[in-house]
Amino acid sequence: MKNLKIGAVSRNYFNMPLWVTQHAGFFESEGLNVSIELYEPIDEVSQRLIDGRLDFAMGVTEHVILNNESGGRLQIIGGNVNRLPFSFIARPHIKNYVDLRGATIGVSSLDAGSSSLVMQILKSHGLDYPQDYTIKAVGPILTRWKMLQSGEIDAGLQGVPLNFIAIDAGYTDLGNPRKIFPDFQFTSLNVDSDWAERNSDTVITFLKAIIRAHEWFYTHKEESIDIAQKETGIDRIYAERAWDEYVNEQIFPRDATASPKAVQTLIDISALIRAIPVRSKTNAEEYIESRYIETARHELG
Repeated sequence: MKNLKIGAVSRNYFNMPLWVTQHAGFFESEGLNVSIELYEPIDEVSQRLIDGRLDFAMGVTEHVILNNESGGRLQIIGGNVNRLPFSFIARPHIKNYVDLRGATIGVSSLDAGSSSLVMQILKSHGLDYPQDYTIKAVGPILTRWKMLQSGEIDAGLQGVPLNFIAIDAGYTDLGNPRKIFPDFQFTSLNVDSDWAERNSDTVITFLKAIIRAHEWFYTHKEESIDIAQKETGIDRIYAERAWDEYVNEQIFPRDATASPKAVQTLIDISALIRAIPVRSKTNAEEYIESRYIETARHELG
Protein backbone atom coordinates (compact mmCIF):
# COMPACT_ATOMS: atom_id res chain seq x y z
CA MET A 1 0.00 0.00 0.00
CA LYS A 2 1.26 3.45 -0.93
CA ASN A 3 0.99 5.94 1.97
CA LEU A 4 -0.23 9.43 1.02
CA LYS A 5 -1.47 12.56 2.78
CA ILE A 6 -4.16 14.95 1.57
CA GLY A 7 -5.19 18.11 3.39
CA ALA A 8 -8.59 19.78 3.33
CA VAL A 9 -10.39 22.63 5.06
CA SER A 10 -12.38 21.92 8.21
CA ARG A 11 -15.05 19.24 8.66
CA ASN A 12 -17.52 20.45 6.08
CA TYR A 13 -19.44 19.06 3.13
CA PHE A 14 -16.77 20.17 0.62
CA ASN A 15 -14.82 17.07 1.66
CA MET A 16 -17.48 14.52 0.73
CA PRO A 17 -15.54 13.22 -2.33
CA LEU A 18 -12.61 12.37 -0.06
CA TRP A 19 -14.79 10.71 2.57
CA VAL A 20 -16.65 8.75 -0.12
CA THR A 21 -13.37 7.59 -1.64
CA GLN A 22 -12.28 6.34 1.77
CA HIS A 23 -15.57 4.84 3.00
CA ALA A 24 -16.42 3.15 -0.31
CA GLY A 25 -12.96 1.59 -0.45
CA PHE A 26 -11.75 3.24 -3.64
CA PHE A 27 -8.40 4.29 -2.19
CA GLU A 28 -7.80 0.81 -0.83
CA SER A 29 -8.79 -0.89 -4.09
CA GLU A 30 -6.21 1.25 -5.90
CA GLY A 31 -3.52 0.21 -3.42
CA LEU A 32 -3.46 3.52 -1.55
CA ASN A 33 -3.46 4.25 2.17
CA VAL A 34 -4.56 7.90 2.27
CA SER A 35 -4.56 10.00 5.43
CA ILE A 36 -7.07 12.87 5.27
CA GLU A 37 -5.86 15.81 7.39
CA LEU A 38 -8.28 18.63 8.18
CA TYR A 39 -7.24 22.19 9.08
CA GLU A 40 -9.29 25.17 10.17
CA PRO A 41 -7.25 28.00 8.61
CA ILE A 42 -7.69 27.78 4.83
CA ASP A 43 -4.15 29.11 4.35
CA GLU A 44 -2.72 26.17 6.32
CA VAL A 45 -3.81 23.63 3.71
CA SER A 46 -2.04 25.38 0.84
CA GLN A 47 1.05 26.14 2.93
CA ARG A 48 1.46 22.49 3.87
CA LEU A 49 1.23 21.54 0.21
CA ILE A 50 3.84 24.16 -0.70
CA ASP A 51 6.35 22.98 1.90
CA GLY A 52 5.86 19.28 1.18
CA ARG A 53 4.01 18.18 4.30
CA LEU A 54 1.09 17.13 2.09
CA ASP A 55 1.02 15.21 -1.19
CA PHE A 56 -2.38 16.56 -2.29
CA ALA A 57 -4.68 19.33 -1.12
CA MET A 58 -8.39 19.97 -1.52
CA GLY A 59 -7.83 23.68 -1.14
CA VAL A 60 -8.76 27.18 -2.19
CA THR A 61 -8.21 27.63 -5.93
CA GLU A 62 -7.31 31.28 -5.49
CA HIS A 63 -4.21 30.18 -3.57
CA VAL A 64 -3.00 28.16 -6.57
CA ILE A 65 -3.25 31.13 -8.91
CA LEU A 66 -1.60 33.54 -6.49
CA ASN A 67 1.17 30.99 -5.84
CA ASN A 68 1.75 30.59 -9.57
CA GLU A 69 1.98 34.31 -10.11
CA SER A 70 4.57 34.61 -7.35
CA GLY A 71 6.76 31.95 -8.97
CA GLY A 72 5.38 28.94 -7.09
CA ARG A 73 4.62 25.43 -8.32
CA LEU A 74 1.05 24.73 -7.22
CA GLN A 75 -1.17 23.21 -9.87
CA ILE A 76 -4.85 22.32 -10.25
CA ILE A 77 -5.39 18.68 -11.26
CA GLY A 78 -9.07 18.22 -10.44
CA GLY A 79 -12.25 19.93 -9.40
CA ASN A 80 -14.05 20.13 -6.07
CA VAL A 81 -16.48 22.98 -5.45
CA ASN A 82 -17.05 24.09 -9.05
CA ARG A 83 -20.26 25.98 -8.27
CA LEU A 84 -20.99 28.01 -5.15
CA PRO A 85 -22.89 26.12 -2.41
CA PHE A 86 -23.54 29.19 -0.25
CA SER A 87 -26.26 31.49 1.02
CA PHE A 88 -25.51 34.95 2.36
CA ILE A 89 -26.85 34.56 5.90
CA ALA A 90 -27.39 37.44 8.33
CA ARG A 91 -28.53 37.79 11.94
CA PRO A 92 -32.33 37.85 12.31
CA HIS A 93 -32.64 41.63 12.81
CA ILE A 94 -31.02 42.25 9.42
CA LYS A 95 -33.72 42.01 6.76
CA ASN A 96 -31.99 43.21 3.59
CA TYR A 97 -28.63 44.31 2.20
CA VAL A 98 -29.24 47.93 3.18
CA ASP A 99 -29.24 46.82 6.81
CA LEU A 100 -25.63 45.64 6.38
CA ARG A 101 -24.35 49.21 6.29
CA GLY A 102 -21.99 49.46 9.26
CA ALA A 103 -22.09 45.69 9.81
CA THR A 104 -19.23 43.23 10.37
CA ILE A 105 -19.02 40.53 7.72
CA GLY A 106 -17.19 37.29 8.47
CA VAL A 107 -14.95 35.79 5.78
CA SER A 108 -12.59 32.84 5.68
CA SER A 109 -9.46 34.91 5.07
CA LEU A 110 -8.43 38.38 3.96
CA ASP A 111 -5.82 36.86 1.65
CA ALA A 112 -8.10 34.57 -0.36
CA GLY A 113 -11.28 32.53 -0.18
CA SER A 114 -14.60 34.32 0.30
CA SER A 115 -13.41 37.93 0.82
CA SER A 116 -13.40 39.03 -2.84
CA LEU A 117 -16.67 37.21 -3.45
CA VAL A 118 -18.31 39.00 -0.51
CA MET A 119 -17.05 42.37 -1.74
CA GLN A 120 -18.47 41.76 -5.21
CA ILE A 121 -21.85 40.65 -3.87
CA LEU A 122 -22.16 43.69 -1.59
CA LYS A 123 -20.97 46.04 -4.33
CA SER A 124 -23.81 44.79 -6.54
CA HIS A 125 -26.15 45.97 -3.77
CA GLY A 126 -24.57 49.42 -3.46
CA LEU A 127 -22.24 48.73 -0.53
CA ASP A 128 -18.53 49.48 -0.88
CA TYR A 129 -15.63 48.24 1.23
CA PRO A 130 -14.32 49.56 3.59
CA GLN A 131 -16.49 52.64 3.94
CA ASP A 132 -19.85 50.83 4.26
CA TYR A 133 -18.94 47.71 6.28
CA THR A 134 -16.13 45.87 8.04
CA ILE A 135 -14.64 42.53 7.02
CA LYS A 136 -13.34 40.18 9.69
CA ALA A 137 -11.27 37.08 8.90
CA VAL A 138 -12.72 34.32 11.07
CA GLY A 139 -11.97 31.07 9.23
CA PRO A 140 -14.18 28.54 7.42
CA ILE A 141 -17.94 28.14 7.52
CA LEU A 142 -18.19 26.20 10.79
CA THR A 143 -16.50 29.05 12.65
CA ARG A 144 -18.58 31.64 10.82
CA TRP A 145 -21.77 29.92 11.93
CA LYS A 146 -20.65 29.89 15.58
CA MET A 147 -19.67 33.58 15.42
CA LEU A 148 -22.94 34.49 13.73
CA GLN A 149 -24.83 32.84 16.58
CA SER A 150 -22.71 34.60 19.21
CA GLY A 151 -23.15 38.00 17.52
CA GLU A 152 -19.43 38.45 16.83
CA ILE A 153 -20.26 38.91 13.15
CA ASP A 154 -23.45 40.17 11.54
CA ALA A 155 -23.41 38.18 8.31
CA GLY A 156 -21.37 35.88 6.13
CA LEU A 157 -21.52 33.18 3.49
CA GLN A 158 -22.82 29.92 4.93
CA GLY A 159 -22.33 26.68 3.03
CA VAL A 160 -24.78 23.85 2.56
CA PRO A 161 -26.16 22.50 4.86
CA LEU A 162 -25.32 25.12 7.52
CA ASN A 163 -27.30 27.65 5.47
CA PHE A 164 -30.42 25.48 5.78
CA ILE A 165 -29.83 25.07 9.52
CA ALA A 166 -29.45 28.84 9.92
CA ILE A 167 -32.57 29.66 7.90
CA ASP A 168 -34.64 27.14 9.86
CA ALA A 169 -33.34 28.79 13.08
CA GLY A 170 -34.70 32.19 11.97
CA TYR A 171 -31.62 33.78 10.44
CA THR A 172 -32.08 35.90 7.33
CA ASP A 173 -31.31 34.51 3.88
CA LEU A 174 -30.08 37.42 1.76
CA GLY A 175 -29.64 35.31 -1.34
CA ASN A 176 -27.53 32.78 -3.20
CA PRO A 177 -24.39 34.08 -4.95
CA ARG A 178 -24.74 31.30 -7.52
CA LYS A 179 -27.46 33.40 -9.13
CA ILE A 180 -24.85 36.11 -9.79
CA PHE A 181 -21.89 33.80 -10.48
CA PRO A 182 -23.22 30.49 -11.90
CA ASP A 183 -19.75 28.92 -12.21
CA PHE A 184 -17.04 29.65 -9.66
CA GLN A 185 -14.04 27.43 -8.82
CA PHE A 186 -13.98 27.94 -5.07
CA THR A 187 -11.88 24.90 -4.19
CA SER A 188 -10.00 22.33 -6.27
CA LEU A 189 -7.72 19.30 -6.05
CA ASN A 190 -4.18 20.68 -6.07
CA VAL A 191 -0.59 19.42 -6.12
CA ASP A 192 2.97 20.66 -6.30
CA SER A 193 3.76 20.35 -10.02
CA ASP A 194 7.32 19.08 -9.47
CA TRP A 195 6.16 16.39 -7.03
CA ALA A 196 3.37 15.36 -9.41
CA GLU A 197 5.79 15.07 -12.32
CA ARG A 198 8.11 12.84 -10.28
CA ASN A 199 5.18 10.76 -9.00
CA SER A 200 2.92 10.76 -12.04
CA ASP A 201 1.87 7.10 -11.64
CA THR A 202 0.78 7.79 -8.06
CA VAL A 203 -1.14 10.91 -9.11
CA ILE A 204 -2.98 8.97 -11.81
CA THR A 205 -3.81 6.13 -9.41
CA PHE A 206 -5.08 8.63 -6.83
CA LEU A 207 -7.26 10.31 -9.47
CA LYS A 208 -8.74 6.98 -10.55
CA ALA A 209 -10.07 6.58 -7.00
CA ILE A 210 -11.34 10.18 -6.96
CA ILE A 211 -13.14 9.80 -10.31
CA ARG A 212 -14.87 6.65 -9.09
CA ALA A 213 -15.93 8.44 -5.88
CA HIS A 214 -17.55 11.35 -7.73
CA GLU A 215 -19.67 9.04 -9.87
CA TRP A 216 -20.56 6.96 -6.80
CA PHE A 217 -21.66 10.07 -4.89
CA TYR A 218 -24.14 10.94 -7.64
CA THR A 219 -25.64 7.43 -7.76
CA HIS A 220 -25.67 6.42 -4.08
CA LYS A 221 -27.84 8.89 -2.20
CA GLU A 222 -28.57 6.95 0.98
CA GLU A 223 -25.00 5.75 1.41
CA SER A 224 -23.70 9.29 0.82
CA ILE A 225 -26.09 10.62 3.46
CA ASP A 226 -24.77 8.00 5.90
CA ILE A 227 -21.19 9.12 5.25
CA ALA A 228 -22.07 12.80 5.67
CA GLN A 229 -23.67 12.07 9.03
CA LYS A 230 -20.68 10.07 10.24
CA GLU A 231 -18.11 12.63 9.15
CA THR A 232 -19.86 15.91 9.96
CA GLY A 233 -22.32 15.02 12.71
CA ILE A 234 -25.25 16.79 11.01
CA ASP A 235 -28.81 15.53 11.37
CA ARG A 236 -30.00 13.20 8.63
CA ILE A 237 -32.59 15.67 7.31
CA TYR A 238 -29.82 18.20 6.61
CA ALA A 239 -27.49 15.57 5.17
CA GLU A 240 -30.28 14.67 2.75
CA ARG A 241 -30.92 18.29 1.81
CA ALA A 242 -27.20 18.79 1.25
CA TRP A 243 -27.00 15.79 -1.10
CA ASP A 244 -30.02 17.05 -3.04
CA GLU A 245 -28.50 20.51 -3.42
CA TYR A 246 -25.08 19.27 -4.47
CA VAL A 247 -26.48 16.80 -7.00
CA ASN A 248 -29.25 18.98 -8.45
CA GLU A 249 -26.94 21.99 -8.81
CA GLN A 250 -23.87 19.90 -9.76
CA ILE A 251 -21.70 21.57 -7.13
CA PHE A 252 -19.18 18.73 -7.36
CA PRO A 253 -18.19 17.91 -10.95
CA ARG A 254 -19.51 14.46 -11.76
CA ASP A 255 -16.38 13.76 -13.81
CA ALA A 256 -14.08 15.17 -11.05
CA THR A 257 -12.52 17.77 -13.38
CA ALA A 258 -11.81 21.43 -12.73
CA SER A 259 -13.77 23.90 -14.86
CA PRO A 260 -11.83 26.49 -16.90
CA LYS A 261 -14.99 28.60 -17.04
CA ALA A 262 -15.31 28.50 -13.25
CA VAL A 263 -11.60 29.30 -12.78
CA GLN A 264 -11.98 32.27 -15.12
CA THR A 265 -14.88 33.61 -13.04
CA LEU A 266 -12.65 33.39 -9.96
CA ILE A 267 -9.87 35.29 -11.77
CA ASP A 268 -12.32 37.99 -12.86
CA ILE A 269 -13.70 38.46 -9.35
CA SER A 270 -10.62 38.10 -7.13
CA ALA A 271 -9.34 41.47 -6.01
CA LEU A 272 -5.99 39.90 -5.17
CA ILE A 273 -5.55 38.39 -8.63
CA ARG A 274 -6.74 41.55 -10.38
CA ALA A 275 -4.16 43.52 -8.36
CA ILE A 276 -1.29 41.63 -10.04
CA PRO A 277 0.13 44.12 -12.60
CA VAL A 278 1.01 41.57 -15.28
CA ARG A 279 0.05 37.91 -14.94
CA SER A 280 2.44 35.29 -16.30
CA LYS A 281 -0.51 33.14 -17.39
CA THR A 282 -3.18 34.74 -19.50
CA ASN A 283 -6.08 32.27 -19.34
CA ALA A 284 -7.69 29.88 -16.89
CA GLU A 285 -6.63 26.70 -18.69
CA GLU A 286 -2.95 27.46 -17.99
CA TYR A 287 -3.48 26.92 -14.26
CA ILE A 288 -5.00 23.46 -14.81
CA GLU A 289 -2.97 20.35 -15.62
CA SER A 290 -5.52 17.99 -17.17
CA ARG A 291 -3.28 15.20 -18.50
CA TYR A 292 -3.28 13.27 -15.21
CA ILE A 293 -7.05 13.05 -14.94
CA GLU A 294 -7.40 12.33 -18.65
CA THR A 295 -4.99 9.41 -18.29
CA ALA A 296 -6.80 8.19 -15.19
CA ARG A 297 -10.14 8.28 -16.99
CA HIS A 298 -8.64 6.41 -19.96
CA GLU A 299 -7.26 3.70 -17.67
CA LEU A 300 -10.64 3.31 -15.99
CA GLY A 301 -12.20 2.81 -19.40
